[in-house]
Amino acid sequence: MAFPTSENDQITDSVTQSNVQVLSNASAVALGTLYQTTSSAISLAFKNAVSNQQHNNTVAQTTTAISIDKILGKKNK
Repeated sequence: MAFPTSENDQITDSVTQSNVQVLSNASAVALGTLYQTTSSAISLAFKNAVSNQQHNNTVAQTTTAISIDKILGKKNK
């Protein structure tokens, strides 16, 4: 072990403080990443739901138009 000097104590304190700071910030960074990932997944789920609803509405409108055309076509003949 090194002889205790003022430089060694300062270096030791500096390294210890930086290690403590890294360890204390780890949980906050992990939670921040979790929140961002969760919000991204939820927004993608809503985007997919809206897209599916729009496609279903298009299919319903097309089906209605074709059905009306067939009903009116039979009456005219």
